[in-house]
Amino acid sequence: MPAEPSAQLMGVLLGPVYAAAVAAVARFGIPDLLADGPKTAESIAAATGAKADLLYRLMRATEAVGVLRRAANGMWEQTELSALLRTDGPETLRDLAIYWSDDWRTRAVAAMHKAVLTGENAVELTYGMGPFEYLKSDPEAGLNFNRAMTSFSTTEVAAILEAYDFSAFGSLVEIAGGHGLFLSAILESAPRLTATLLELPQVLAEMAETPLRQHADRVSIVGGDMFSAVPAGGDAYLMKRIIHDWPDETAGMILSACREAVNPGGKLLVIDAVVPEGPGFSTTKFLDVTMMIFSGGKERTAAEFRRLYAANGWKLERIVPTASPMCVIEGVPA
Repeated sequence: MPAEPSAQLMGVLLGPVYAAAVAAVARFGIPDLLADGPKTAESIAAATGAKADLLYRLMRATEAVGVLRRAANGMWEQTELSALLRTDGPETLRDLAIYWSDDWRTRAVAAMHKAVLTGENAVELTYGMGPFEYLKSDPEAGLNFNRAMTSFSTTEVAAILEAYDFSAFGSLVEIAGGHGLFLSAILESAPRLTATLLELPQVLAEMAETPLRQHADRVSIVGGDMFSAVPAGGDAYLMKRIIHDWPDETAGMILSACREAVNPGGKLLVIDAVVPEGPGFSTTKFLDVTMMIFSGGKERTAAEFRRLYAANGWKLERIVPTASPMCVIEGVPA
């Protein structure tokens, strides 16, 4: 029997509590403790230093959404969802869960009504500065953000590489590619490809260890600002989760710079989510609201990507879906 409307709405309104509870499980490191097998609630509480009765109630709540599981003997076990909250998993959303529950971010989300009413950035309304300025001012928040973006990538890279063949290019320029996790995976999949990574100098200064080191003979790392210029001469220009950070006018500046720099016959590869048409549920629609209030950016529909490309010297050739929420939105020079 379908739930009453009030019960359905209560489930929606409790969403922030669900997220906070899952983030607390991640912060306590419970999925790591369960990596070598089931444990009692008492032993988990002893290992984490938490109050046993309260920790049990937290774990019981997250069990209801598939994070953690109790066996018939009462021992707590790992699930496919809790395994994604381990620190050492090949795919992990642990840092994303922690970032989304950071105090500064939840306070900004609470300003959504004001942001929609005024058109102003929610972080600026709350803290008097934009999100990227705030992250610079709060080193811990900035570190959590950078870790969260890497966390996102670990769950998407394999799906993207399975869906799209990068070996067709001789040279690739990745713009704002962070510490090179995705680019390293691309180079691994395409042994004859050479690449350039463009990033801000302050991001590159944090790259004491980077996956790109194993491909040092095939990659150039360049410090710079994508709004000023991008390295010329690439067969393809790649941006993953970058264009969605910006409104059309600002995003267009980056796309135009890539159009000027690309080799004849080259391509533009924007990897972002695509908002589906129609009224059905989609997490991308809520990610779009997140971009709207935090950075002034947006997740785009296929039609919006087509218009954005056309306005900046590109023709949208095709949209390649992947097994993740990400799509490869491929453009060619118009």
